Amino acid sequence: MGARVILLNKPFNVLCQFTDETGKRRTLADYVKVKGVYAAGRLDYDSEGLVVLTDAGWLQDRIASPKFKMPKIYWAQVEGIPDDTALERLAAGVKLNDGLTLPAQVERLEPDPEVWERVPPIRERKSIPTAWIALTLREGRNRQVRRMTAAVGHPTLRLIRTRVGEWGIEGLRSGEWKETSMSVEL
Repeated sequence: MGARVILLNKPFNVLCQFTDETGKRRTLADYVKVKGVYAAGRLDYDSEGLVVLTDAGWLQDRIASPKFKMPKIYWAQVEGIPDDTALERLAAGVKLNDGLTLPAQVERLEPDPEVWERVPPIRERKSIPTAWIALTLREGRNRQVRRMTAAVGHPTLRLIRTRVGEWGIEGLRSGEWKETSMSVEL
């Protein structure tokens, strides 16, 4: 069951599809000029980081379907400094309007991770510090990380997906992609 696998470090404000019905927004086609591959799952327009593209429907399903619970790691730059209680709430699962989230792995990233500059940069307020946290999720609800961090009082200012299963964005600058393989059969 071979599959073509492409890893893209999707920039901010890029649609996670190959066409835009309005013709005004950047899409995956502006970065990946490979025919026959499709995004396995979504990454919001205003989020950055790893998008896995493949030509294999079974692999798309394995990555995107909640029944497989493939881990996805996100780095979130949040407003304020989350205390242990906020981190524990995120780890235990957060009640959202569509139900309780699954438990997550959560950690503070100290020091702040070295990431590329975002264009445009996040809004900065001198009186409110920011912090970075890493969240590992095994489900993929719409805007889940943003809703979770807001629910515990720390809205997300910047969101970068760094890993999907065995694949990561290490070595890829924003907008870059590479073809890779699977190290193990999924």
